[in-house]
Amino acid sequence: MTISFLLCTDCRERIKRGRQGAAMHCPLRHCCVISMGLGVLWLLFMLEVPREVEDDQDRMAVKEDQMFTLPVPQEDSYRRRKGLGPLEDWRNLTSKYLEKLQQRKKTWLTVGISSRPRPGPDPSGLLYTLLSVFRATSKVERKRLTVLVHLAGADPAWLAETVLNISSLFSPQILAGQLLLIHAPPDAYPPAGAGASGRELYSEQNVDHAFLMSSAWKLSEYFLLLEDNAFCAPNFISHVQWKVDTLRSQPWAFLEFANLGVLGKLFRSSDLPTLAHFLLLFYREKPLDRLLAHFRVLLAQKDPILCTPFLFYHRATYHPLNDRQKASGTRRKSPYAPDNPPGTAFTDMKVFEVHFPWEAYTLDESFFWTHNVSAGNHLTVILNQPADLRRVQVLTGTIVEGRHALERGQVELGYGPEGMPQRCSSFVLLGRLLEGQLDQEVVPRSVGHQVSCVRLLANANQAGGLIVRHIYLWEEHARDTGHSG
Repeated sequence: MTISFLLCTDCRERIKRGRQGAAMHCPLRHCCVISMGLGVLWLLFMLEVPREVEDDQDRMAVKEDQMFTLPVPQEDSYRRRKGLGPLEDWRNLTSKYLEKLQQRKKTWLTVGISSRPRPGPDPSGLLYTLLSVFRATSKVERKRLTVLVHLAGADPAWLAETVLNISSLFSPQILAGQLLLIHAPPDAYPPAGAGASGRELYSEQNVDHAFLMSSAWKLSEYFLLLEDNAFCAPNFISHVQWKVDTLRSQPWAFLEFANLGVLGKLFRSSDLPTLAHFLLLFYREKPLDRLLAHFRVLLAQKDPILCTPFLFYHRATYHPLNDRQKASGTRRKSPYAPDNPPGTAFTDMKVFEVHFPWEAYTLDESFFWTHNVSAGNHLTVILNQPADLRRVQVLTGTIVEGRHALERGQVELGYGPEGMPQRCSSFVLLGRLLEGQLDQEVVPRSVGHQVSCVRLLANANQAGGLIVRHIYLWEEHARDTGHSG
């Protein structure tokens, strides 16, 4: 099945000629609204849901036992839907639906997500993220919420399967107008530059988000940017609204409810057309997170405004196991999940017979707990073999409240293991914790070569409890080889 939600001819031609700025004016906004309307129309025709469902706007599509098992649509149902007439057969209905869509009540918050096909057999990240968004909001909060998803990429099979799964799981939200899908066809994107393969990934991401933001600016007062592999803290809308009310008299370009990449950035919707224009003008220059930081400075917000407790986190996912892997106890890991090569964790902090140091280095939800930390105390992971690291993430404190986080600390990389028991002979500073957390690419790359130790160091005395939730490590070679842990 081929899905094509159309952009207007004028926008396509302007983008092809490289006039990104001009394409972001009214024609692009108009065509994205058309794209959104066509996408939802296509879903509505596919759903085959009784009319009475429209009145049940607050009913969740997923039962409790479906949270971790996503149903797969039956082949017969797919074949029936595949027999739908082409897009041109019902274009005459588009104008009526768009009129209704534009008259819908403006909500307080739009959650925007852009998603592309993932490498490897883990296509469900977007579905789990949508589940987390709707399950983390109450019935009252959902009345103030719109979720806008941009399904990007040129793979028609992935696009058809994703739309089918979303329509099966979230039909009440779609019919209630709480969940909208858009898709910009590949020929709407600027042509790839010669020799620009190293930049192609973030260039596509920038254009993806430009379309997403251009489509979202009239839907609500505020726009919250999420990634397609995230989970949300309960009642995050109420927390976000409270923070916005608190900062109402303070000028800001965007607020940050996570410190991981572009996750959890909150914008005023009135700024989205300018931001979308900005992304299209400089889509080849920098990755999205760095462009957003530059945009923030241009809007006279010099420093980031981190809003704690953090409300959004990346979800570490694992591929399903086959029988042989189940028998051997091996877990296959998503390319986006941490690697955590084999190693040993030890500490000079107090250890109690409840939570042990090694629990901070596991890939499950266990953690290390201690109390009354002194300056110079450390928790160190010594790897069995030196590894080339490209990214390190250290999370301390509770997920929602942010309690028991390390208030002043830093993360160091160690080299040259020696002695028995082994210790690293030298360390270099990777970065300091901000609000008890660090998520950092290892730059320059040479710093990440042949790392034998990762050390979390306390820089000041701290009374009370301390929780070290996770020490996550990503290996350099895993990016290209799909390394399995």
